[in-house]
Amino acid sequence: MIETYVKILSNTCITPGIFLLRFSSPELAAEAKPGQFIMLRVNDGIDPCLRRPFSISGTEKGGVVRILYKVVGKGTVILSKKIAGDKLSVLGPLGKGFDIAGRAEHLFIVAGGIGIAPMLFLSQAVDKNAFTFLAGFRNSDEIIDPLSAGIKQDISIATDDGSRGYHGRVTDLLEQEIIKCRNNALAICACGPLPMLKALSNISGKYRIPCRVSMETFMACGLGACQGCVIRSASALDQISYHHVCKDGPVFDINEIDWENI
Repeated sequence: MIETYVKILSNTCITPGIFLLRFSSPELAAEAKPGQFIMLRVNDGIDPCLRRPFSISGTEKGGVVRILYKVVGKGTVILSKKIAGDKLSVLGPLGKGFDIAGRAEHLFIVAGGIGIAPMLFLSQAVDKNAFTFLAGFRNSDEIIDPLSAGIKQDISIATDDGSRGYHGRVTDLLEQEIIKCRNNALAICACGPLPMLKALSNISGKYRIPCRVSMETFMACGLGACQGCVIRSASALDQISYHHVCKDGPVFDINEIDWENI
């Protein structure tokens, strides 16, 4: 884990409300793994006083880190106004990322909305012939182009309204691809909204496919001290227990989470 100030190289709006932040940090870029995140302070004042969590969406040669983010509140509004040359305080990389070594002959990478951010980083680390990338959005106006986000990557698109690609949920598209796939050893890695992940828990169980998901939740410290990011775990005992998303995750085996009570 590194705590440092980094210099912004670019901070570009790539589609309405979505920005790609690039900053220089050779040390952080060298340590970062797909699925991990950073805690970023958007200014040196006290408003907002807490750091904000952001998934790492990729790295580049020369020690460059990419952060793909959506403007949703005061912190991200402030961040969106930063320009090249500005400095930011960064803590990271944090959390447990995707462990995919030797897990499957073919991997399905599934993303929903801004959940595509960590999945783009994951696609950098996987043999291009060993995975299928599926991404779902509400409509064509909200589609995030991987090339605009810094990665040349083919993806299959699903939109809820059918304005582009498959008409329907990305999880329905995934089921079709699973049925067509001839590989025996499959796996799923995903990040997206909670309803999508809940649907994946059913698909994973139905087809007996191992699945790992990156959870998104409120975080205040990023270290497990504040208890702000806990989610119910699927304990084998009749006892309620919790996971810290920041410390135990954000990537979990899908069977580790109590989806009925989340």
